[in-house]
Amino acid sequence: MKILMTGGTGFVGSAFIKRYGDQHEITVVSRHPIQAKKTLGPTVSVLPSLAELEHLNAFDAVINLAGEPIADKRWTDAQKERIEQSRWHITETLVGLCAASDHPPHTFLSGSAIGYYGRQGATPVTEDDNTPHDEFSHQLCKRWEAIAQEAASEQTRVCLLRTGVVLAGHGGALKKMLPPFRLGLGGPIGDGQQMMSWIHLDDMVAGIQFLLEHDQCQGPYNFTAPHPASNEAFSKTLGKVLHRPAFFRVPAFVLRTALGEMSDLLLTGQAVLPQRLEQAGFVFEYPQLEQALHASV
Repeated sequence: MKILMTGGTGFVGSAFIKRYGDQHEITVVSRHPIQAKKTLGPTVSVLPSLAELEHLNAFDAVINLAGEPIADKRWTDAQKERIEQSRWHITETLVGLCAASDHPPHTFLSGSAIGYYGRQGATPVTEDDNTPHDEFSHQLCKRWEAIAQEAASEQTRVCLLRTGVVLAGHGGALKKMLPPFRLGLGGPIGDGQQMMSWIHLDDMVAGIQFLLEHDQCQGPYNFTAPHPASNEAFSKTLGKVLHRPAFFRVPAFVLRTALGEMSDLLLTGQAVLPQRLEQAGFVFEYPQLEQALHASV
């Protein structure tokens, strides 16, 4: 399959290429083409910009994963705009290129996040739930998904990847968590009751491949494992896997003081279930948290 990918040098994109690159002809869009080529290997083609393209006739599928990291910096107004435009603008450009194509890609996979649902407490959430909490993460993902859906046509199906916390020791949230936990200084955040919906990196990239292969799939898909955990249970399980104590609690007010509104991502949560992926026949390699953490650290 000939695939155009944005975000190909990122955590998930590079993992997909490493595992499935020999099964596809992948072209990655990167502002740093020399470094991208060096990182991704000689079999991957690199474009410095989508402006190089007039249409997408040459591609069978698009995987759109680009976006400014949402949890790396305090949410100033300027940072919020960077987070939004890094997702919305590139998706709008891809949709425009689809519209300009005589033979557009048959599949358009576009990133999103479980932040679409906003804070939901401990009540299980599936793709059928249409009562999101209206906050920044929801507004961000709602607009992002709406833009991506504009690529849908009789020729192109659109799948939205509502992604949870992706687990792997070499990147993402877990990489940041490991140093204090390895020192025995880890523990719950706030009251620890906020739910964490997670997915192992191997299941994340396998799920993307699954959607590429199953042409009946379209619409939103929760990319989360079947068993979400509270932050306290997650912390205790990570401590157990590392053979370290995990009782140093980070007070909520400390996070709110340090991170402002962005602390909501850590202090609130949702118990998101992968209902539509499982109904479509996808089987998780790591459905349980402890086995996923053992495989990650």
